[in-house]
Amino acid sequence: MEKNEIYRCEVCGNIVEVLHPSYGELYCCGKPMKQINENTEEAATEKHIPVAEKTEEGTLIKIGEVPHPMEPNHYIEFVEIEIKNGRIRKIFLNPGDKPEFICKIDIKDIKSIRAYCNIHGLWKNNM
Repeated sequence: MEKNEIYRCEVCGNIVEVLHPSYGELYCCGKPMKQINENTEEAATEKHIPVAEKTEEGTLIKIGEVPHPMEPNHYIEFVEIEIKNGRIRKIFLNPGDKPEFICKIDIKDIKSIRAYCNIHGLWKNNM
């Protein structure tokens, strides 16, 4: 296991992110959890890859060049910003929220951005 890897239970849907890597296997509902791999190339009709734009207020983070749906059955659950100093900022979104926000992090300090779609999985943009 590696730090920041994300795992999902295929039975109940629990999601776990590794904070302290070790050995062994993660289990939930009596079964091994499945690692969620990051997608970096768009393949779906909707756009999932996070996009960052410099603004006067900081950095505008948008999910996809075309806004991602934010409906009760299809939405972005969270966005994770990895800063070059090793820190992580995580923003949780809900259905009905706009799939974008401004963060007070300078775009040049962002290492990567990940977004998790409840249907299409984990997407990453290496800055």
